[in-house]
Amino acid sequence: MAAFNVVLRRSGWIVRVPQDQSVLETLDDAGIRVDSMCHNGLCGTCQTRVVSGHVDHRDSFLTDEERAGNQFMMLCVSRAVNGADIELDL
Repeated sequence: MAAFNVVLRRSGWIVRVPQDQSVLETLDDAGIRVDSMCHNGLCGTCQTRVVSGHVDHRDSFLTDEERAGNQFMMLCVSRAVNGADIELDL
């Protein structure tokens, strides 16, 4: 897994997600709270809208069609494809 940047559209912040942490963990460490429950990609609580970038979906919540649409990601398990930046509606 590669590290990547997450751009937070509403605040303009850029947060670097290390290869050994989830987006959710990294945002939490930065003091940015996102609702979450299972931390396993099962419940959909941390679902967040993707503004730009491509998601490596690792959840069990979204349908195949939703994954192909690339409009949402589960911050607890999914990552950016190939370490590219991703922009989220946060």
